[in-house]
This record gives sequence, structure tokens and C-alpha cells, in this order.
Amino acid sequence: MKLGPHLHRIGNDIVAVYLVDTDDGVTVIDAGLPGHWRELLTELSSMGRTLSDVKGLILTHGDADHLGFAERLRRDHGVPVYIHAGDADRAKGGKKPPTAKQSMKPGALLGFAAYSIRKGGLRTGYLTEVVEVRDGQTLDLPGAPSIIGLPGHSAGSIAIHVPVADAVFVGDGLTTRHVLTGQVGPQPAPFTDEPEQAIASLRALLPTGATWVLPGHGTPWNGGVAAAVDAAEQAARR
Repeated sequence: MKLGPHLHRIGNDIVAVYLVDTDDGVTVIDAGLPGHWRELLTELSSMGRTLSDVKGLILTHGDADHLGFAERLRRDHGVPVYIHAGDADRAKGGKKPPTAKQSMKPGALLGFAAYSIRKGGLRTGYLTEVVEVRDGQTLDLPGAPSIIGLPGHSAGSIAIHVPVADAVFVGDGLTTRHVLTGQVGPQPAPFTDEPEQAIASLRALLPTGATWVLPGHGTPWNGGVAAAVDAAEQAARR
């Protein structure tokens, strides 16, 4: 799905993957679930691109539903996979800290589980090799993506700002569709290690002034970063 001149999405509002398309090639943001591989190939073809045009994959964090085809892309096609040092071990299969009890509605939970299973979520392939990034770093990749530290959901959660796409990719820093309740609109994401820290971290997104706020789960938000952060903060207070 084309969102803008330099911006594409595959997946859906349950699990999403993004592609930044420039004259220099393609940068992929997150890798969804293993079954998104076929969608990746289809979307690249619609863009007039091939896997050889993909110059890098950036992971917003190391949770399994964002790792999807990452190792396949790295191993079979030589595409480097970037992740913050704080989540490198998680992306390689290290243990995730326990989280608090989650609110949920059966319909939403079953929808998430069914989609995950259909897209190969039970056969996650962990990374064996990564390139570690740091807060404030600008990567030499299409779109000149810059890294914004967003700790809270996980220790190494990041956002990625791509000015040419007028977009900031937030992973699970916030969500616009809660996968366990089905509630829509900017709000805290479930399965967050440190909920208070995650909400406080969102303030780091404001200097981007981005129009698009693109989460790993939920509808793409094009109402501006300030409005998204404000809505998430209000939801957290409720």
C-alpha cells in the first residue's frame, strides 16, 4: 500500500511493516511476521523494485512480531539489520522481562492470534547477527533515517525519523489499535516493560514535527506527531 511518494506499508492494522523508497534504494522498517515475506516481494514489485534495492532493515525493537523475515533478508540477501544495543539480545532470542497483567477482549485477542498464526508467527526466526545503533545516529541508508531513543516498551526501543517521508516510525512506542482490546486511536501499547517510561519517552518525538506517525500495530496516523503524543498521554492517564 502506497501512503505517500516515499512511503509504503505492507501487512495491516494488526501487524505492519513499512518501506521507505528513494532514488538511492529502499529502507525497510520492522519485519512483521514470517508470512509477510510474500507481501514484501509483491510490494517491491509494484514499486518497480527488487530485493537488490533493499539496502537495510531497521528494527524498532526486538519483539518476535517485528522480527518476521529479518534473518531471512540478512542471511539470504546480505541486507544488514539494525537495532539498538539495548534490544540486540532480545532480537537474538534472549528472554523478555515479564509484563503486568494485560486488559483484553476475547474477539480482539483471537483476531490477533489467528492473524499471527496465519502469517507464521509460531515459527519466528531470531537474528544471529545485527548492527547496533544509538540514539541520535543518522544511518547511511535511503531516506537518511535518524534514530530516536524511545525506551519503555523495551530497553532498546527506538523511533526512526525519515524527513523525506515526513514520517516517524514508532514501533510499539505507541499504538493506534490495541491488539488485545481492539481499541483504536493513539494509546500505550500492551506488553510494555516500563509503561511510565514509555509514555515519558514520547516527548522525544515532538522535535521531528512529522505528519505521519507510523506504529507497528494500528492505522497509520497522519494527524501530526504532537496530536498523536497528546492523545497517547491522555489515554495513559485514563
